[in-house]
Amino acid sequence: MFVDRVQMKLIAGKGGNGIVAWRREKFLAKGGPYGGNGGRGGDVILEADNNIYSLEAYRHRHLMRAENGREGGTNLKQGRSGKDLIIKVPYGTLVKDKETGEVLFDFTYDGPSKWTLCEGGRGGKGNNCFKTSTRQAPNFCTPGTAGKEGEFELELKLIADVGLVGLPNAGKSTLLSKITHANAKIGAYPFTTLTPNLSFIQLEDYRRVLIADIPGIIKDAHQNKGLGLAFLRHIERTSALIFVIDLASEEEDRTPLEDFSILRNELVAYDPSMGERPFLVALNKMDHPDAEANLKEFSQKSGLSPDQLFPISALEGEGLDRLVGAIGNVSLPDPVSCKN
Repeated sequence: MFVDRVQMKLIAGKGGNGIVAWRREKFLAKGGPYGGNGGRGGDVILEADNNIYSLEAYRHRHLMRAENGREGGTNLKQGRSGKDLIIKVPYGTLVKDKETGEVLFDFTYDGPSKWTLCEGGRGGKGNNCFKTSTRQAPNFCTPGTAGKEGEFELELKLIADVGLVGLPNAGKSTLLSKITHANAKIGAYPFTTLTPNLSFIQLEDYRRVLIADIPGIIKDAHQNKGLGLAFLRHIERTSALIFVIDLASEEEDRTPLEDFSILRNELVAYDPSMGERPFLVALNKMDHPDAEANLKEFSQKSGLSPDQLFPISALEGEGLDRLVGAIGNVSLPDPVSCKN
């Protein structure tokens, strides 16, 4: 199951207590204080991992804590430090304060892969630490301090070079399965894809272009209609877009040009910067009898250059080589940094 948002309470380990102890050895009349210090509490550390693709492992983990430090021992023995709690997350995960919504950290490929979210408590001091020339037999110690804790939200926003967007049943999943090795769910009904799919194209020069298939967008998706905001955020980090347009739509009140306009408007309404991304238009289902007429009308009225238009049949595999070549050659800017 694809999970891209979880909330949890995280608690770092408490430091171990120091102890009061005395040195007691044969033939040693006045041994003095000999209590050891407590160990440090474990940290809560988040680590990005390329082999993890969702936050599913934490869907039912609402409370997690690191190990506490152990108390000190006699004979000046230091207590064992608590083990760190390492939470592995996918790249693209944002860490937010649950109460304020403030973004505390963003795991991107060009940043650190590890980050300490909650520091463990310090260990307490044994009575040996308080020995002075004028206080040679201190009869007290200090407790360990509590580890830091907080309530946080982890939110995943996929990091991809190219995002596939289209209305439901436009053929995005079929296209992705043909040009990559993704095993996307395909069906002849709307909203077949209920979770984002992520795969890549291997180019001739061994470069890889990472492609995200975003579940179907409908009119007013930016107002949380349909799948709405649940997956629109996954397109924020893409550097370029491919609009997949259905040339075989059988609905009387819809045309391919209107579909394209709906998609553009929804993306810009959600995030105005989407209107500035470079894009290509894959005009799908050229194997349909009405496709040629719809293609001609779209080409004449859209105002787009021929270099942006790619008539294809994802089902039959027609026109895909030209599209893949264009994806590899499209000028991709630096990855978009998301701060919200």
